[in-house]
Amino acid sequence: MRNVVILLSSLFILLLTACGDSNSKQNEDNRSNETEEQSDELTGQGEEDITDEDSSDDKADEPNVNEGNQIPEEDIEAQYRVSENWSLVPIEEGTNENVVLLTIDDAPEKYALEMAKTLKELDAGAIFFVNGHFIDTPEEAEVLKEIHNMGFLIGNHTYSHVNLKTLENDLEKQREEIVGLNDVIEDIIGERPKFFRAPHGVNTDFSRKIAEEEKMVLMNWSYGYDYFTPYMNKDKLVEAMVSGEGPEVDVPYSLLKPGANLLMHDREWTNAALKDIITGLREEGYEILDPRLLETIQ
Repeated sequence: MRNVVILLSSLFILLLTACGDSNSKQNEDNRSNETEEQSDELTGQGEEDITDEDSSDDKADEPNVNEGNQIPEEDIEAQYRVSENWSLVPIEEGTNENVVLLTIDDAPEKYALEMAKTLKELDAGAIFFVNGHFIDTPEEAEVLKEIHNMGFLIGNHTYSHVNLKTLENDLEKQREEIVGLNDVIEDIIGERPKFFRAPHGVNTDFSRKIAEEEKMVLMNWSYGYDYFTPYMNKDKLVEAMVSGEGPEVDVPYSLLKPGANLLMHDREWTNAALKDIITGLREEGYEILDPRLLETIQ
């Protein structure tokens, strides 16, 4: 009987020891898991984070088509064309008609870069029409390059801003004014202009032919006021450009219409007015057209 009691006592002690070891092991495992969770919280490397990191590593090898908010040219499909009256017309039905195009001539003289920065800040596109005598020094060439690198299109406005009608019988000089400038622009920004605007809006039969050979779209404008003395003032110019009216120059009605092609210049008062012009046009319900959506000559 005594031997039986001793045997049962021994078995009971062994059972208690085994349970104690098991609990100790479980507690140790729990402490280990708690330590790992605290470490993950501090480093941000939980299971989801690791998966996301691996995924982002894979994505890093893929091209980013929207890098710098600029869509590659080859991915842009034309949505508008320049009409015979120089306004912008949707190519397909259903495309927003309430757009206006901003163009800036005589660039980059003094204020073009500052104007480009204002446009960029407001996410508004524009074409800068360039004269050769404003880009004939290394410093001026750098300004043009910076404007181009900001995403703005560069147009041809002849080398010396000559009235082409005065060169009607000098075909070689006309070619030099237009093709020569294209060559200079290409040397600076790496591409040739796709748009041509003749000074004073005056083309000749030969300038039209050169533009076609150079695959440039001819472009004049719907309206502009900053070259008239009464509008060489910020507030007056804002009012005229946003309303489309210029009563001081015999335009008492509005020229602001869907697809309007707006002419401005590299001028001190235009630079001062530009932000309010863009804001005002948008408040009137017009979208500032990205000129890269314009149809060009292929």
